[in-house]
Amino acid sequence: MSLLHGYGPSIIEGTLLTLEVSLLSLLLAGFLGFTGALAKLSPSPVLRSAAQVYTTVIRGVPDLVLMLLVFFGGQILVNQIGPYFGYDEYIDINPFIAGVGTIGFIFGAYMTETFRGAILAVNKGQIEAAYAYGMSSFQVFTRIMLPLMVRHALPGFGNNWLVLIKTTALVSIIGLDDMVRKAALAAGATRKPFTFYLVVAINYLLITTVSIYLLNYLEKRYSVGVRREE
Repeated sequence: MSLLHGYGPSIIEGTLLTLEVSLLSLLLAGFLGFTGALAKLSPSPVLRSAAQVYTTVIRGVPDLVLMLLVFFGGQILVNQIGPYFGYDEYIDINPFIAGVGTIGFIFGAYMTETFRGAILAVNKGQIEAAYAYGMSSFQVFTRIMLPLMVRHALPGFGNNWLVLIKTTALVSIIGLDDMVRKAALAAGATRKPFTFYLVVAINYLLITTVSIYLLNYLEKRYSVGVRREE
């Protein structure tokens, strides 16, 4: 810890907050992605169009710009509608909520395409066979569709997760005390930016490395019994 001039605990605290933001953002992105995939595959043209607009806009605007737009735009919106609900004082948006919401919203668009492709990759003959066997729609979804979909979605899901982890570095610009912001404060106080940003880089590398091993395990787990072509 002497190398970090006493800022080690602060960096650890920021790392834990980064992990918390990452996991909650992933949950939100997964929910939005699955919902968006169902909307894109829906027979309703309204739902398909809404999902198409969502994925097109999100994938076309840089993440940093979206982060700033959501944070500052949300701040303006909340304070404009606040008086209608009896809030006359200025309302500050929590950077944690803004960060999780923005990252989850961004990666929900990428997850939409991942889940849509996975659903389309499921062999329709297996679904038809399950119905012919007498399974209910719920049983077909939980026993056939979901496991097969997960198998096809895992590679894209894992890639999105790895990118999402790195994207959490953006929350430092809206004032959230993640490990990047903690490192910036420590670097400013000690005038050793290389040391602290190197530690941040190593922390991100460790998180992504562990994630890769876990994702590889899951891919093998869901590929049991699948014959691979040589």
